[in-house]
Amino acid sequence: MNKKNVRDIDFSGKRALVRVDFNVPLEGGEVNDDTRIRAALPTITHILDHGGSVILMSHLGRPKGKPDPLFSLSPVLNCLSNLLERPVGFAPDCVGPNVEAMVQAVKDGDVLLLENLRFHPEEEGKKTSKDNDDSNYSDMHVRQLEFARQLSVLGDVYVNDAFGTAHRAHASMAVVTKYFDECVAGLLLEQEIRCLGQAITNPQRPFLAIFGGAKISGKIDVLMNLVEKVDAIMVGGAMVYTFYLAMGISVGNSLVERDRVAMARDTLHKIKKLGTTFLLPVDHVVSDAFSADANTRVVGREEIEEGWEGMDIGPATIAQYASVIRDAKTIVWNGPMGCFEMDPFAGGTMEIARAIADTECTSVVGGGDSVSAVNKIGLAGKMTHISTGGGASLEFLEGKVLPGIAALTDKV
Repeated sequence: MNKKNVRDIDFSGKRALVRVDFNVPLEGGEVNDDTRIRAALPTITHILDHGGSVILMSHLGRPKGKPDPLFSLSPVLNCLSNLLERPVGFAPDCVGPNVEAMVQAVKDGDVLLLENLRFHPEEEGKKTSKDNDDSNYSDMHVRQLEFARQLSVLGDVYVNDAFGTAHRAHASMAVVTKYFDECVAGLLLEQEIRCLGQAITNPQRPFLAIFGGAKISGKIDVLMNLVEKVDAIMVGGAMVYTFYLAMGISVGNSLVERDRVAMARDTLHKIKKLGTTFLLPVDHVVSDAFSADANTRVVGREEIEEGWEGMDIGPATIAQYASVIRDAKTIVWNGPMGCFEMDPFAGGTMEIARAIADTECTSVVGGGDSVSAVNKIGLAGKMTHISTGGGASLEFLEGKVLPGIAALTDKV
């Protein structure tokens, strides 16, 4: 991961084409959570302070390769302008003669935001409804290269600061780099690489990994990559119940991935063989319906009855997990402990967040739900690093090469 970054570039008089991750939640036509926008500010400010101008490109949502007002980046404009305390221009597209003319008019110190990259199917390189004919789809690679080339004429230097999509080989991430002499990491991307890399390659011990969320299918490979590196793994969330089925434990109406039970059983066998400490909940908060108004009670690991479903880890589990967390020196956490969106089932996730915040350890939190929980309780500042990439952080921890990072210029 020895890649050039923005500190290695003289931006004086240059236009920086910066890939950011402004895939932010919108509500009523306004940005509902500006975390990802704030995360990009250090890179934008660095370029401006060093005499350059900034052309920003991002995706938002899944508009299926065509313009859709619901996924326009225009609501980001006011938020970004306020945060930067300067006006930001907005281009109605991300490629084409009109956009190129707007870019040519940009002066040093200016910022221009391009419209949603995913309004063009070439960004993701996927089929659209017009590409059902194989002859139409066969030239997608050529079209993607041309789309990337059109993006490239908008800047003198390419900067990738979008860790959240670094695991995608999209045109703006891994193809546009073919047309630049200098492709460098932004400050956010550099921080993500450093913090995640440090956690898994040279951690202070004890090293603890915490996994939660609904499914084991997206996290088994990460878990198995870390199992020989960590001292302990603890698990919460609905993914627990797939492990329970693999152990022959009744789960009532709890959410499970029945097609992944064999995978869970194989994983448990491998973990036991390696001897890594593996902690599953000893009790649960269960409910008789998937609702905040449902009847609830606390039951032991093997006491979930038919008609009841696990919604959160119980108090005994919280106490046990908190004790392990207190002794840890490095913690990687991805995924909530329960249905934290509903107040009656938020306790486990919140208490785990508090336990991590109360330690002096190096803590890395990834995954949208985990980050939301930490932000909700106001503890983001107590964590060493909050990752902006859910899928990207998982693939990084899994040991995969991320295309958006691999495409950057190596340091000599």
